[in-house]
Amino acid sequence: MDDQAAEKRTASDDERYEAFVRLLVEHEPRVRSFLRGLLPTWHDVEEVTQEASLIAWRKFDNFEDGTSFGGWLLTIARYEALKHRRRVARSPLVFADDVWNLLAERASGEDVQAIRRRHLEPCLAKLKPGQRDLLLNVHSPGVVMREVALQSGKSEQAFYKVIQRLRAVVLTCVTKALAAENA
Repeated sequence: MDDQAAEKRTASDDERYEAFVRLLVEHEPRVRSFLRGLLPTWHDVEEVTQEASLIAWRKFDNFEDGTSFGGWLLTIARYEALKHRRRVARSPLVFADDVWNLLAERASGEDVQAIRRRHLEPCLAKLKPGQRDLLLNVHSPGVVMREVALQSGKSEQAFYKVIQRLRAVVLTCVTKALAAENA
């Protein structure tokens, strides 16, 4: 009798695991896209996506069938991104809380890529070509800012200040564009 109960439990667990993996694979690209709009590097996106996936698995028993798994996973990812952001809050490359929340709200209701194309790209285009290239370079996957700073010939502190100023210019532009759109 115990063997049959164990086999049933194992089959049930396998089905549950397969259902979770199927849903995760379906919705993970959207989560990554959402997080890329909130986090400065692909490394951060990977880290937060992994943590959100683990938490979703642990809480999968609480997920209600018939509700939106994608929305549920995005909510978990958003909270994990907030936790991650708090851990790295000392970095000079972090958005202010109000801007971060505005982007998160907008991103959860709309494709992050669409927001980026509509607001970020025109703002980046306003930068001088060298400034734009520098900013895009430091936010490329696998790039370590310390190495780019060394290659530029500037001190690390001076380099971070340059990047911080460029991000502030772009941030101001995007904030104004979002405000104008919502007005």
